[in-house]
Amino acid sequence: MQKRIIYGIDIVRGSPRARELPRYALVILKDGEVSHFNMLRRQKIFNMIQKERPEIIAVDNIFELAADRTELLSLMERLPDGVKLVQVTGGLHPEPLVRIAHKYGISVDPENPGDEAEACARLADLGVGHEVSLFEDITKIKVSRARSLGQGGWSQNRYRRKVHGAVLQRSREIENTLKYLSREKGIRFDAVNVKGFGGYVRSEFTVYAKRGEIPIHPMASNDAQVSVKSVERDKIRYVPLKPKNSRRKFTIVGIDPGTTVGIAILSLDGDLLYLKSFRGISPDEVVKLIAEYGKPAVIASDVTPMPGSVEKIRRSFNAVPASPGIEVSAEEKIALGKTFGYSNDHERDALTAALLTCRNYKNIFTRIEKKAPKGADIELIKLHVIRGDSIEVAIEKVRAASEAREKTPGVRAEEKPEERSVDESLLKMREIVQRQGEQILNLQEYVEELKQALLAKDRKISKLESRLKGFKNEAYSEVRKSKEIQIRDSTIEVLKKELSNKNKSIKELRRRGDKLRKIQKMEIRGEGISVKVIAAFTKESIAETKEKYGLKAGDVVFLEKPSGGGATTAQVLVEAGVRAVIIPEDISHAAEETFFKGDVPVLKDVQLERAEDFAMAEPEALKAAIDAWEKEAEIRRYKAKEAEFESLFEEYRSERRRGLI
Repeated sequence: MQKRIIYGIDIVRGSPRARELPRYALVILKDGEVSHFNMLRRQKIFNMIQKERPEIIAVDNIFELAADRTELLSLMERLPDGVKLVQVTGGLHPEPLVRIAHKYGISVDPENPGDEAEACARLADLGVGHEVSLFEDITKIKVSRARSLGQGGWSQNRYRRKVHGAVLQRSREIENTLKYLSREKGIRFDAVNVKGFGGYVRSEFTVYAKRGEIPIHPMASNDAQVSVKSVERDKIRYVPLKPKNSRRKFTIVGIDPGTTVGIAILSLDGDLLYLKSFRGISPDEVVKLIAEYGKPAVIASDVTPMPGSVEKIRRSFNAVPASPGIEVSAEEKIALGKTFGYSNDHERDALTAALLTCRNYKNIFTRIEKKAPKGADIELIKLHVIRGDSIEVAIEKVRAASEAREKTPGVRAEEKPEERSVDESLLKMREIVQRQGEQILNLQEYVEELKQALLAKDRKISKLESRLKGFKNEAYSEVRKSKEIQIRDSTIEVLKKELSNKNKSIKELRRRGDKLRKIQKMEIRGEGISVKVIAAFTKESIAETKEKYGLKAGDVVFLEKPSGGGATTAQVLVEAGVRAVIIPEDISHAAEETFFKGDVPVLKDVQLERAEDFAMAEPEALKAAIDAWEKEAEIRRYKAKEAEFESLFEEYRSERRRGLI
């Protein structure tokens, strides 16, 4: 028997985005046996994958393997059929690997890539993580000419007929293969043929199945060529793995009925398990597909009342019905489905039904998780609550069922593997038969109810049709009138808000204008000197003031927040040639020293008339403050020279004593 092979990969050095190729740690898990490899290049690992064809490639972040989506797409196209790429840390909202590993009793050294690679492999083996899906379950097959026909000559028609005949022959071979798959496996396909002289110019087949399920491969001959490509998804989809040897999970299913049926399946935790739409699919096929992903606890529709076709499917599973009760707008549906992504309106409506139902149960599920005893089957408790039991009653039912199972004798210790396999197959068959029997009984009851409902509806329809004709024109005019009024009222409200905002802006601008005019008049009359305000003593604030209002030699500036600036920042103002710097509080010693050396007065306690980024200082007060600073600076310079001469004199005396002079 072939062993189950799982690859765990973690990056050791470098990055896919760097110029140097990264190196990886690889752990190969074969039914419990672990093999470690270190410092492998990505190409080496992919060569091993092509040879061994593991079941799962497990990583903690898919973008450790590829720099971007395009490169990831190229790598996944090279994977052999049946190999899954799994991100063990989750889907759209991943958790730290260490936290997840600890939850499952796996010890990890986050500094050791080999440990992390092994943790990825073991978590994937337990069914933890999400499979990365970049391709739809749709395959495009194209048959076309392998060569250009050219301008031609005497034999051009014969040559064209030969090439088009080869395309026709290859197309028919592929179509026959697809028809066989349709009969045997139910795989649907569409074909588009473009006719030409003597055959086909090209043929395109859209097959609604994965590429690995179709036994058709790319090829080329002298006259015709075949290309086979999977259809890329708009967004990366993360599909939760199914845990090994686990009971069928309970699910919440949203269905959008019609000619094209949309199906969305969520776990009770709100994880998206399946999302797709099918054209012309039968109810039996829908039931079979839903059963593959678990046992539906709730079947939901996005409209009220629930459509008859959805009700029929619900009865097949004896699930609880759900619908929003109100009309859901298209904007709300788009907002709900944006996180998960969808391909069309049918998938969006099905996803909306499932997500709204999941949101309605969210609070009660949270209470269940808090109240449930340790080790209890929380999913089963949730199912009982969905079916109408209180949380306490549901917990008691699950506890009683668990105790009954413990008292029942288990499987014999010496049971042979062959016997166990037969028993498991028998149990599965019995479960299928029982489920189908329930479906048949439910459907029979449902048919009888539908017959009675149909008779009642026919009578009701005949009465309502006559009344409807009278109401139709009146209702239409009222709706139109109401809608116009609503649009007009909405427009008026918007305009009122705009007017209010503009009035506020005008008022503020007038206030600022009056202040600036007052300062300008004072400056013209010689009653004040303009002062430019710098918000903070930083290079950025100085540059901003310079850009907005200019900063030239002879300007007086006010540092609103002088703390934080140093010698370098002060040098910027010195080089700008400012006349003086006014501060409300002390500045750093380094900055003050720089201003002193640059002969720029630093003034405190100068009264200013403020107006936004401008201020006005009284000329006499400013002149007096500058004169006072100049006197202090002169004394300071004199003392500095005196200290310098004294130092020189002491040095001279020292050299005399040592006999150097």
